Amino acid sequence: MKCDHIFVMNIDGSDQHMVSTGKGRTTCSYFYPDGKKILYSSTHLGGADCPPKPDYSKGYVWAIYPSYDIFSANPDGSNLKQLTNEPGYDAEATLSTDGKKIVFTSVRNDDLDIYTMNADGTQLKQLTHELGYDGGPFFSPDGKLIVYRAHHPKTDQEITDYKNLLKQALIRPTYLEIWLMKSDGSDKRQITDLGAASFAPSFYPDGKRIIFSSNVGSTGGMGNFELYAVDLDGKDLVRITYTDGFDGFPMFSPDGKKLVWVSGRNAKVPHETNIFIADWVP
Repeated sequence: MKCDHIFVMNIDGSDQHMVSTGKGRTTCSYFYPDGKKILYSSTHLGGADCPPKPDYSKGYVWAIYPSYDIFSANPDGSNLKQLTNEPGYDAEATLSTDGKKIVFTSVRNDDLDIYTMNADGTQLKQLTHELGYDGGPFFSPDGKLIVYRAHHPKTDQEITDYKNLLKQALIRPTYLEIWLMKSDGSDKRQITDLGAASFAPSFYPDGKRIIFSSNVGSTGGMGNFELYAVDLDGKDLVRITYTDGFDGFPMFSPDGKKLVWVSGRNAKVPHETNIFIADWVP
């Protein structure tokens, strides 16, 4: 079975090479601000084989593999260090712009919540406590805010479905909204109300807007994902991409001159995605 691994490359796409262990499954790779280390999550300590894909007979679901832990390494993959060692899913980790704090998603308290810790794995703090999935967190450039995606089930049926899937290490990402909170976990507020799968939020370099992906308006399956931007108060929603298929995981370069994202455009086979980069013109 093919599995996801971590690669690095030059900004022009050259010199692509794997830097993770080649064992297990990996996700959520991220550079430290100084570029001297990378951060990613991997299941390799749980076994060299790729974990099985989720059971799609339950509908479209994501697997929350319990063997995921968070690691740091040099950009060439050397000096691998384990930063989390609690049982259960630890992943979706990113760093504050000063490199001092890591924010991530964990199921260590029997629900999917957001935590912060020091860059060396110490001083753990739980930030979200609401029932449901809170994940994909990113710090604002000044480190004062965290943007994330969330689904908080409301009805008895939604709650039952969420809990039953979580017991099987699964979640159903059909409905996700973008949320914002202070970096200490206070002042949580919902930014979008699109009734869709809105995810992968990150900040503009000036911290005044949020860019994210959503399939709002789509019908059938998971639909067409495009990139959108919105103010921190949820106003001035603007669509950015207009290509059928998948556009997601957008991030700006630190200087704000480039936008990089993942897209299914130009795919040679179904479900293939590639990395794209473009000049950003404000």
